[in-house]
Amino acid sequence: MRTGELTILVGTTKGAFLISGGRDRSGWAVKGPLCDGWPVNHVVGDAESDTLWAGGGSDWNGAGIWRSDDGGDTWELTKLTRGSMDDWAANDPDFAKLIGWIDQPQPFGDDFSQIWSLGFFHGTLYAGTKPAKLLASRDRGKSFEHVDSLANHPSADSWNPGAAGLVLHTIVSDPKDPAKLWIGISAAGVFATEDGARTWERRNRLSNAAACEGHDHPAAPRDGDTGHCVHNMMRAPGDGDLLYQQNHHGVWRSSDGGRSWDSINDGLPSTFGFPIRVHPRDPQTIWTIPLNGDAAGRYQPDASAAVWKSSDGGENWEAQRDGLPQEACFFTVLRQAMSGDDRDPAGLYFGTNSGSIFASFDEGDHWHEIARHLPTVLSVEVMDRA
Repeated sequence: MRTGELTILVGTTKGAFLISGGRDRSGWAVKGPLCDGWPVNHVVGDAESDTLWAGGGSDWNGAGIWRSDDGGDTWELTKLTRGSMDDWAANDPDFAKLIGWIDQPQPFGDDFSQIWSLGFFHGTLYAGTKPAKLLASRDRGKSFEHVDSLANHPSADSWNPGAAGLVLHTIVSDPKDPAKLWIGISAAGVFATEDGARTWERRNRLSNAAACEGHDHPAAPRDGDTGHCVHNMMRAPGDGDLLYQQNHHGVWRSSDGGRSWDSINDGLPSTFGFPIRVHPRDPQTIWTIPLNGDAAGRYQPDASAAVWKSSDGGENWEAQRDGLPQEACFFTVLRQAMSGDDRDPAGLYFGTNSGSIFASFDEGDHWHEIARHLPTVLSVEVMDRA
């Protein structure tokens, strides 16, 4: 274990990357691309064991999860579904030799094409797929099984795909209660279990039906529900079930574990964005990165980059711009591409579709570009070995 080292875990369209810094969060070094250059949608880690997991795939590769037990030095693939590459290689020995193909078991056939999200909680590794299913591994990623209770939810036949398809992209846990999980599916909304995934409840209800008024966007709240295209969700620290979500149409807060939601859009420049981040110790401090709109280019409003911060649970917002590009800035920050560390002051990190990683070591007051020219960044997480 590399004691004291902080590593940014980055998933991209061309493999996983590790960006490592020292105890003082400086001297950043980039390692990659890893995972044979697979499209990697999400990378997570367990600092105690120095284990990393990278989930991804494509119609070509099939879906799989890469695992490293030595902090990213070596990787092993658990192949889960078959891709068109496998069909080509199985019928063409020369092509198979050219790409070094090995005929591995694919326990889920062609059931899904990608792993979109990962979460390691209370000894279980969870994985969300495209199309939306939930998998669980009790042996740290060597084998997986379907969480059938979610797949068999009574609403499953009505789930509609978002622009990226029907994806299970967010998995949230309660650090003290292993029976509690929340997931986000685009575009079916928020689901929660409090009995260890035996049963699931759909949780998209608005606290105030008047919040539906004045919205004509297809993803807007209606019929007493938030819009079902939830983009990202995070649980706040503390004993309560305080949740925040960035939706396709707005930012929302729930003080009751998702049973009801309140709009906290006032003061933001846009209702559209992807990531949400909560302070590791203060449940009222949150950050999001609004974009100019889903049909207007999906870049920074006025082409001027900012991370928006609230210190009072979304009642008021301020733009944090110092160190970020303020002219001709057209990048996008995707739903899983923002994270943070637990240090004091808390660090924040986000990646862009133009291949940059930006970091703040003072809770967003100042920003620094710590890596550039990476492939399109799909996810950012932090593993801190402090």
